[in-house]
Amino acid sequence: MAKPGVELSAERTVLYDAGNVTGDTVMNRALARNHFLPIGLLFATLLWVGPVAAATLEVGETKDYKMPSEAIAKAADGDTILIQLGEYIDCAIVKQDKLIIQGATTDAAATLTDKGCGGKALLVTQGNDITVRNITLTRVRVADQNGAGIRAEGANLTVENVKFINNQNGILSSDNLESTIIIRNSEFTKNGGCNPACTHGIYINHVKLLHVENSKFWEQKIAHHIKSRALKTEVIGCDIRDNQAGTSSYLIEVPNGGNLVARNNTLQKGPKSDNHTSAIMIGDEGVTQPTRQIVIENNTFVNDGSYDTVLVDNRTAEEAMLKGNKISGRAKPLRGDGQVN
Repeated sequence: MAKPGVELSAERTVLYDAGNVTGDTVMNRALARNHFLPIGLLFATLLWVGPVAAATLEVGETKDYKMPSEAIAKAADGDTILIQLGEYIDCAIVKQDKLIIQGATTDAAATLTDKGCGGKALLVTQGNDITVRNITLTRVRVADQNGAGIRAEGANLTVENVKFINNQNGILSSDNLESTIIIRNSEFTKNGGCNPACTHGIYINHVKLLHVENSKFWEQKIAHHIKSRALKTEVIGCDIRDNQAGTSSYLIEVPNGGNLVARNNTLQKGPKSDNHTSAIMIGDEGVTQPTRQIVIENNTFVNDGSYDTVLVDNRTAEEAMLKGNKISGRAKPLRGDGQVN
């Protein structure tokens, strides 16, 4: 290991303290000890320094950070924001990559509420590869009526065990054809509206893949439970219901086409549904992207309304493949091209 020394040229004097530490720590320790090293040896030393370990920044009444936004503002790429249970009237713009925003308990008792950053959302995710888990996002309202629990603007978002309750949108994404959005084990209840623009349980614009798994969508208001313009949309093992009070339009809508797989879901249209046409609507705004796979398989669909409807309304030229679905109430399986087995 090099020993402290002094560069003869004053303008090239660099503070130094040897050790397997970060560059910032090198500088800070050297300041404390008045050690100096020629700049070439400093650079060689910094090359020895390994990657800096990710930090966990804790949020809570007795923690270093009192609000999630304070911890997020201080975080570096790859860090974890750990939020203790409680209600936080707070929002944040997340610019870091690979950040994890996580509640400390799996019951999602850490709640962000009643605030929209940038006129957009409780969490505006501008960084890439962000994970949000174990929290509740609720009651966001913004001036243009398009607020969201999460506004996904960067590439790749993973949402796990998050509750979205009574927001204008649950999740709203920007266009990003490099992006994959994965939602698992989450809940979307009483989101949505049409005042004047329609908002939804989730509204995913043009991304590479939307994958929704083992999640609950209940009682959305007027608009859709799931609206997706993704190149591929997968809805697997979800519980999507209007129940008696919900007024949603479609349960699943892919308005511009794209590949769709809906498998092993429980689907229900309620008596107050705002749109009697169908449960799953494909291509109703015009098919603008490749549609080569439509698989609707092993779903249970119940129409509890006093109106006629269909499980799938397919307005593309791709044949929808319906297999093993159980249908009850005033409903038929398919309108448009396809096969029913």
